[in-house]
Amino acid sequence: MIFDAASLALKNLTAAETRKVLWKVLGLTALVLVGLWIAFRETFIAFALPWLQGFFPDLPEWAGWLTFVFGILASIGLALALALLLSSVSAIIAGLFLDDVAEVIEARDYPDQPMGRAMPMGEAILSSIKFFGIVVIGNIFAFMMLLVPGINIVAFFLVNGYLLGREFFEFAAMRYRSPAEARQFRAKHSTTVFLAGLLIAAFLAVPILNLLTPLFAASLMVHLHKKISARDPFLEARADPRLTPARP
Repeated sequence: MIFDAASLALKNLTAAETRKVLWKVLGLTALVLVGLWIAFRETFIAFALPWLQGFFPDLPEWAGWLTFVFGILASIGLALALALLLSSVSAIIAGLFLDDVAEVIEARDYPDQPMGRAMPMGEAILSSIKFFGIVVIGNIFAFMMLLVPGINIVAFFLVNGYLLGREFFEFAAMRYRSPAEARQFRAKHSTTVFLAGLLIAAFLAVPILNLLTPLFAASLMVHLHKKISARDPFLEARADPRLTPARP
């Protein structure tokens, strides 16, 4: 069931219907990263370089090239730091488009079933920030575990598998259920959700590909929620009055 959902999610990433969302996420992520790089670089030039020059007032004129070298090194350092933020920045941006992905999946793969409820823009922004925070916290914790030999990789997968699996499954479930019902449904199927979360963590661990983690995770959990709901009538989605009817 999990691998079937993952296979469908991978197909969704390259499908024509989701390509528009994919390019939006990648384009906005690139713009944000470039903007951050420029802002940090200009801040360094405006404040840090004058401080360095004042700190070494007796340097001969020929040593002025050190200022240039410091600027180059700072630019490279900032670029590397932003590279580490790739997945986190893409998470907060992709969070704004998760409902778009879910709607494409529901309309194309489940046309005879009720459509879910998209989050209002305010909730979508809060959800994006939440996803961003979870990705950052999970990776900070996992990075700290790098100092403990033997459990660093395990910690990365366990932490991210749990956090990402929980949050993205509840996102999919809340399109059909109230938040309380979504949490109950996730708790009942916590083992399945966690195993699916490990697949998301594996996706997150692949450089460059991790830019697409939120889109893959949302697709995976929409399919997984559909499959679990078909087998388990627990708190059926039809009980939630927020649902919209299926598309003709």
